[in-house]
Amino acid sequence: MRPIPKVRFDALAGYARQPLSLFMAQEMAWFEHGNERVLGTLIRDNEDGDYGGIIMALDRKGRFRCVQVSPFIKSRRHAEVAMRREMESVAHQDAAEYYQGDEKGEPLDFFTPVVARERLHPNFAKVAEQEGFSSARGIIKPMMHWYEDPDGNFVEQFQTTGFDARIWELYLFAAFTEMGYQIDRAEAIPDFTCKSIGIEFCVEATTVNASREGPLSTVPQLDTDEGRIAFMREFMPLKYGSALHTKFKKKYWEKPNVKGKPLVFAIADFQGGASMIMTRSALHTYLYGYDYDWHKDEAGCLHIIPRKIEKHSWSTKEITSGFFNQPGAENISAVVFNNSGTISKFLRMGMLAGFGSPRVVLTRIGTAVDHDPNAAEPIAFKHNVNSPNYSETWVEGFDVFHNPNALHPLEEWMLPGASHHWLLPDKQMRSLTPDWHPLGSMTYISVNESAPVEAN
Repeated sequence: MRPIPKVRFDALAGYARQPLSLFMAQEMAWFEHGNERVLGTLIRDNEDGDYGGIIMALDRKGRFRCVQVSPFIKSRRHAEVAMRREMESVAHQDAAEYYQGDEKGEPLDFFTPVVARERLHPNFAKVAEQEGFSSARGIIKPMMHWYEDPDGNFVEQFQTTGFDARIWELYLFAAFTEMGYQIDRAEAIPDFTCKSIGIEFCVEATTVNASREGPLSTVPQLDTDEGRIAFMREFMPLKYGSALHTKFKKKYWEKPNVKGKPLVFAIADFQGGASMIMTRSALHTYLYGYDYDWHKDEAGCLHIIPRKIEKHSWSTKEITSGFFNQPGAENISAVVFNNSGTISKFLRMGMLAGFGSPRVVLTRIGTAVDHDPNAAEPIAFKHNVNSPNYSETWVEGFDVFHNPNALHPLEEWMLPGASHHWLLPDKQMRSLTPDWHPLGSMTYISVNESAPVEAN
């Protein structure tokens, strides 16, 4: 029995956690035996303080699930000894002994091509084949066995034209699981129903993609001040508005499995290029219909002045600003966003969990919130993901824009670890933001050709 870090255990088996277990016991340590044939977590019962072990092995669909519980004992050391014996015993069993009998359907396989090679999305091909993307591939593989596909087309879309949208959905699946929710995908619409003790809300995911034709196929030039202003104040609000309005027209809140529950739209920008990491403020402007000017007084104090926005226009297209103000929008509880919810997040989280080639070096460069109340600009950072001091979570960078008119408000505590934003009556913004909250970043991949190859 060998100890493993929690991030490794979570990547392999965290999707098996039931919300109730988080209230009943505390996980104290995590272990593997037999080259991860068997996993285990030592828990402490919240009621009587006894220690016991949850032992897990792969079911017929390749998911780590509980197959044995070791005795609960007052002594932590004695409980670990008992757990080790149970793990060794379970590891010697035939694999069929681990099957639960309730597995339905065949396990999903994201990476075996189901279409001709020329149809593969170039980013899928990189993740599936290249050494530099091996950590992302490694962390997605155990996740895919837990992912339900009610539409029956997820794998094909993941490998072809829908790669970015499917990555965004996988990111949300991982983030909501990390927050302690059980994800129900029994219904094809909406994408997720997140459940915990006394909590249930629905999530529909969407993405902003490059337009191939029409007025939004021409993008403002970002190499001039005028172009950048047009991009952020006109073009990107139009792009966000188009994606959100497409979902809004479907009236998910009227469906029986959604009615009466908070409904969240989750959106991400996948247009490509560096612009993806800079469009957060454009979403904020469109949702609330306000932009903000600022200046500093002689004492260096920052003053922020709200400025109402009536519309956004580019080329021949125009929309009214203020998504949350339109009739019917009270049925949308919040819009969530994370421009880190890309394949780069899977690269970094995979490396943290010990997946991938040891020859890969990841460097993350970006900006983060400066909590100085008089700061007008974010702070810049550069992090070596390979460093033993590097840490990250799935929820890191997650923004929640709350609808001030929501019929079913989403409470701040329901999405722990995220940054939450509210529009106040005076049109100023109130934000509750974690101490460390990246606003945008890029991850650079290099492969040390002289290092030995020992892929995990």
